[in-house]
Amino acid sequence: MYMKISNKLISVIFTCAFLAMGMTSCNDLITEDPKGRLATQSFFANNNDIDASINALYSIIASNHAGNYYSGDNFMVGDDITTHPASNKQFLREHDQFATSSANAWMPAFWGTQWKIIKAANFIINNVEKTPDVAKEQIDVALGQAHFWRAYSYFYIVTVWGKAPIVLTEDVDYSAPIQSEEEIYKLIVDDLKIAEAKCPINYTRQPYARNGINLAVSQGAVKAAMAYVYMAMAGWPLNKGTEYYQLAASKAKEVIDGAENGTYYYRLLPEYKQVFSWEWNDKNPETLLGIYYNKDRTPNISSITDVLFDQYQQGWDDVHGEIKFWKDFPDGPRKDVTYFPKIMLSDGNLYDWWYDTNPPSRQVVAPVFMKNVEGNRGKEFDYTEKFVMDIYGERQHQAIRLSQVYCWYAEAIGRSGQINAKAVDLLNKVRNRADGKESNIYNIGMTPEQLAEAAYNEHGWETAGFDYAGFANRARDMFRMYRYKDHFEFRKQNPLIEVAPSIFRKEAVPVEGTWNDSRMYLPYPYSETLLNPNLTK
Repeated sequence: MYMKISNKLISVIFTCAFLAMGMTSCNDLITEDPKGRLATQSFFANNNDIDASINALYSIIASNHAGNYYSGDNFMVGDDITTHPASNKQFLREHDQFATSSANAWMPAFWGTQWKIIKAANFIINNVEKTPDVAKEQIDVALGQAHFWRAYSYFYIVTVWGKAPIVLTEDVDYSAPIQSEEEIYKLIVDDLKIAEAKCPINYTRQPYARNGINLAVSQGAVKAAMAYVYMAMAGWPLNKGTEYYQLAASKAKEVIDGAENGTYYYRLLPEYKQVFSWEWNDKNPETLLGIYYNKDRTPNISSITDVLFDQYQQGWDDVHGEIKFWKDFPDGPRKDVTYFPKIMLSDGNLYDWWYDTNPPSRQVVAPVFMKNVEGNRGKEFDYTEKFVMDIYGERQHQAIRLSQVYCWYAEAIGRSGQINAKAVDLLNKVRNRADGKESNIYNIGMTPEQLAEAAYNEHGWETAGFDYAGFANRARDMFRMYRYKDHFEFRKQNPLIEVAPSIFRKEAVPVEGTWNDSRMYLPYPYSETLLNPNLTK
């Protein structure tokens, strides 16, 4: 979603809106003083300014989620992803080890990313209604987008750092008090309710829609986000339990019913690999919320970070798959798209990922994610091809998909102590596509707990891998279910795992220390604590 953005808008919002895609640092709302910038009264003068403000917001979102060092690495504490033992991977590896330092060099970018989005959203929320002679519908669209993305960023903050300031203006306040998780979730829910009321079902004009697909946030996307937020509130740390699981199930069902009765256009694609194919990249009817890229404007530069460096295809080897998760992952078309079925090493030959010489010749021996790799278009799943991937890409980040909503509904039903045919049927739809056949392995005879755990696992397999812009990923599932501790203890033991008959492998990155709940969150960036002394745990 892009249009030409006026210079005055860039001045109003902030100078850091369009950072180069390197490790350039720019402080967040808490540390950035907008005084002396163009007065907001001079901006919202007509409907073109409204469109430009929304486009600027989306440009910030796209820029901030284009690379892992901006969008955050808390997803690495999930059991699907691990990283590399090399010294230049320290910033990533600390997350993998549940041992992130407040001095982590990438931490200010993780923190600042969300505050930049919040600042841009606040600018719209606090000023767009001043626009003269503009239809209420256009004002509502702008408010709906801004409230949603503010909620999105605060949801990220509360699940990564926990307590944090609540900032509703564009002004700097170095003494902003810390608010509880409860207060932040209240703001998130309030924002989403406003967005739900104001975002349309469908958009009909660019840049809000293209190829019959909503590019801007729509009503269905908001309802889906509300479903997952309620699930998060039902779990750790608020532990609101059954009532909120019921709220989550109700919201998810609104999305599902809307898709089935034609209110929403959402549908599952027949094959799992289509979800990540170039054929459907910018017209995917399964995507409720996506972050879209255009190489000529804001490219996605994260596309080659999934591939180990000793592969012929090359890559940054920042991340790869954890072994136990790979082993537990059901065989079938979904697994064959999620991971390279065979890897091509630098000699040009294909091997199982666990191949190594004796003595070992590879620094990291691990499963390698494939579904997010951006290679030759139309051949993205041809692992036998010798190609070198492009650092600059246009692959969509899929923040919320319909298959996820199916899983959320089934899990929420189960965790509220119920089971019904609808939940079982939807979960089977997800698994049948994954298996490439009508396996129908789930049935009404399951207990509610079995249904919930099956849905939890299916969601993990659906979202496995390097998709850090996702609203709900494996790490966030583990967070709300308070399962980081179990994973920490397992990684600390780091047992050998039989990956093939009589062949054993274990993770290359060690985990050490004693568990405490402070490991559930990242520390505040040290540079920010110097500016705001209230930033203490």
